[in-house]
Amino acid sequence: MKKRKIFSSVGLVTAAALTLVACGKSSNNSNEGAKSASKFPIETPVKEVKQGGTLKIAEETDTPFTGIFNEELQMSQPDADVASPGSEALFDTDDHYKINDKGPATMKLDRKAKTITMTVKKGVKWSDGHQVNAKDIEFAYEIIANKATKSQRYSSQFNLIKGMKEYHEGKAKTISGIEMPDGENGRVAVFHCTELKPGMYNSGNGYFWEYAAPYHYLKDIPFAKLEASDQVRKKPLYFGPYKVDHIVRGQSVTWVPNKYYWRGKPKLDKIIYQVVNPNSATQAIKSHKFDVARVVNAQWKQVKGTKGVNFIAKIPLAYRYLAFKVGKWDNKQSKNVMNPNAKMGNKSLRQAMAYAMNTDAVYKHYTDGLSFQIPTLIPEQFGDYFDKGNKGYTHNIKKANEILDKAGYKKEGKWRSQPNGKPLTINLLAKSNTSIDGPIVQNYIQQWNKIGLNVKLVGNRLTEFNSFYDKVQHDDPKVDMFLGGWSLSSEPSQQQMYSEGTMSNYSRFVTPENTKLIEEMDSQKAFDHKYRVEKFHEWQKYMNDEAYVVPTYNEYEIDAVNNKVTGYSRKPSEGNKLFYQIGFAK
Repeated sequence: MKKRKIFSSVGLVTAAALTLVACGKSSNNSNEGAKSASKFPIETPVKEVKQGGTLKIAEETDTPFTGIFNEELQMSQPDADVASPGSEALFDTDDHYKINDKGPATMKLDRKAKTITMTVKKGVKWSDGHQVNAKDIEFAYEIIANKATKSQRYSSQFNLIKGMKEYHEGKAKTISGIEMPDGENGRVAVFHCTELKPGMYNSGNGYFWEYAAPYHYLKDIPFAKLEASDQVRKKPLYFGPYKVDHIVRGQSVTWVPNKYYWRGKPKLDKIIYQVVNPNSATQAIKSHKFDVARVVNAQWKQVKGTKGVNFIAKIPLAYRYLAFKVGKWDNKQSKNVMNPNAKMGNKSLRQAMAYAMNTDAVYKHYTDGLSFQIPTLIPEQFGDYFDKGNKGYTHNIKKANEILDKAGYKKEGKWRSQPNGKPLTINLLAKSNTSIDGPIVQNYIQQWNKIGLNVKLVGNRLTEFNSFYDKVQHDDPKVDMFLGGWSLSSEPSQQQMYSEGTMSNYSRFVTPENTKLIEEMDSQKAFDHKYRVEKFHEWQKYMNDEAYVVPTYNEYEIDAVNNKVTGYSRKPSEGNKLFYQIGFAK
């Protein structure tokens, strides 16, 4: 998946469970789950595939999916998941996410001319039979950049395409830097840029978009009405292997083969994505209700002996985090603006809260080691970009107290006050999803209470997914900090998540040093790999010190797959053609 951004899961259980975790003395603190998962394959055994059959896939969420079937407007993982049988990116990649020529389109970079040329292959057609063309590529940029769509995908990264900024600001009716040499109905789009970037050879770099939008199908809908339109919500078009047959709003999507699919005929008669509550996932797996279902890590022990399934495992390009709100998104200026008087603006307060968290112990307790603490905002899968010498924040209540004392957060009775003497109450936004989310969040609150910080849940409870998402994106003033998560792009550039000009910088922090480091890691000098690695290491050190966003954990993703299914793979090189090749064995 490219450029998916998500929020993590964060539901109520008993106080009895809490004390165990807070003490960290449970006999449950093992890594047996992780030891098992590390040995699981990344794909199902290869077998001869038969034609036909219905594949049932569980979409595990405790809330209905929003049902936005358009990549340019879509922001939640459940929407991306249920759209995946039809949604196909323009480019295939190898297992290191390097773009190759095997996908629906090819890409060529010309550093001297500062151009990107995308060519759609002949025969790549929308599910209504229309050839995907240059205008479809260009139109996707219009959807992202036109303020009327309210797309969350726009980022200042796109401004290196000439004319993109002017179009976004409403000063131009077209994007001047996107040329269609063979006309709108041709298959070639040439992007004229101010410069090319080192990450552009890889998928997920954030400087260009990797999807197309059906212009002929959507052109008559005003941009302001696009997200709510039937063409996006009920009858979307895709050029992937399957097309939408039926949608039960927020609950299920049924897919049937796209007879125009460019790679050939897909194997299945039907794919059904069905919402199931994560708390019911174990029963669904044990009763073989679905052919593919994600294991909830806290429930691993209950499902590990299930017969008739292959367990497929991967540590995804993702992480969960704690973020502190220190500003707002300014829509007029299209940038994040910090509030110099933000409650969470004091670095000492943020650092102390990070040291107080017992992330490693709490997740080992609940998930048998399948979820594990990570030290920095660059995951280990990014190879030498990951700074393995950076240890991050480990549980240290004594150090947390010392930091707060030194910074002037005086204790008056049970709670500390602000350095200016005013009372301090910190409002935490956390999302409900699985049964362990409640006790884990309550555990963190207990840890913060131990250092004299009065932390309360927004609304005194965990927040439903869509409401959580809305509050974070729109900078709800009642939120001081939140527990979120990213599903990451496959190119490690940090522009699209933490720069001044991206809406996705939900903490809203902007500092000259952060801007400088992010620009340096994507600069012309960064075509030198050693230089780029240095800048990534500097950025990780800086971000950990500032603690605007504190990484918490990543986890194994284990899928229980019917052992009659073949062609299921989590390899990056297989991702774009997964639904074309998946089927039942003969």
